[in-house]
Amino acid sequence: LLASPSSLLVSPWSCCQSRDGARVAQWPAFPALPFRRSIAAALEMAHGVEAIAAEDRAASLAKRSLKKESKVWGLKLIISMMDLTTLEGKDTQGKVWALCQKAIRPDPSDRDIPHVAAVCVYPAMVPFVKQAVAGTGIHIASVATGFPSGQTFIDVKVSETRQAVAAGADEIDMVIDRGAFLSGNYQKVFDEIAEVKEACGPAHLKVILERGELANYDQVRKASLIAMFAGADFIKTSTGKVTTNATLPVTLVMLEAIRDFLHVTGKKIGMKPAGGIANAKLALAYLVLLYETMGGEWMTPDRFRFGASSLLNDVLMQLRKEKTGAYQSGDYFTLD
Repeated sequence: LLASPSSLLVSPWSCCQSRDGARVAQWPAFPALPFRRSIAAALEMAHGVEAIAAEDRAASLAKRSLKKESKVWGLKLIISMMDLTTLEGKDTQGKVWALCQKAIRPDPSDRDIPHVAAVCVYPAMVPFVKQAVAGTGIHIASVATGFPSGQTFIDVKVSETRQAVAAGADEIDMVIDRGAFLSGNYQKVFDEIAEVKEACGPAHLKVILERGELANYDQVRKASLIAMFAGADFIKTSTGKVTTNATLPVTLVMLEAIRDFLHVTGKKIGMKPAGGIANAKLALAYLVLLYETMGGEWMTPDRFRFGASSLLNDVLMQLRKEKTGAYQSGDYFTLD
């Protein structure tokens, strides 16, 4: 449904090259050191972040314009990167089943639209997602570890993770203990992530920082590095349950931490901004930020995801507009 990003980046995304002509995301020539889990290494790399520089860089990249071909390709890529999510106390089997049908065929009238990357639910809903998306290639993601607060016992966190994986989840979205982090107990945060990673078995682990509860960019970088050195496969901005969620500057800080971690260890980590990304224009800005910071290798659902509940319909409306020349009312698309 979607061509390989690497085959298209030379043409459609050439407009995203730096205006000064510099190449983007150049990797160092020296070999990386063997990866080992180490909180000492994480804290050693946790230098301060220049807040004004990060915000200016993110704002500059958000102003980039895309040609029509690039925009259409980018919109389809965004859909293929979505973790279509429902995390409500009123979730029912029927609601989850309907969400899965939309994940499989976002726009039934257009077969060129790809399916989403994953459906993300609470652990008890995992068996229903597994049944609904069987054979489609869509991943089954489950939150765990006392989501969204993370304020429960480690035994409960590990058990919940194991049960979610046993039920069929192949991706786990865990939350860090922000109380421990903000108290300076980084070892506890590190150890819990490592234990949950072991409990995941073959499933990938996404570690949610809940950046709205972290004081500044320095803490975002430090939490990112602790998560990666403890075993995260992805780092994620937010639960979507607090007032402040993903922003472009925070995502830039996290991507730069991923890039620095790659330079040191050779290990590739994914990124997932979540919460507050509700329209296609903003999602495209995230893609430009991603490409400029990490290069074409990260322009894939294996390396980048969007946490999404309301974003999908806006992207579908933009694609319909690019195809027909007229905006389509949201009433023509099913509710997420």
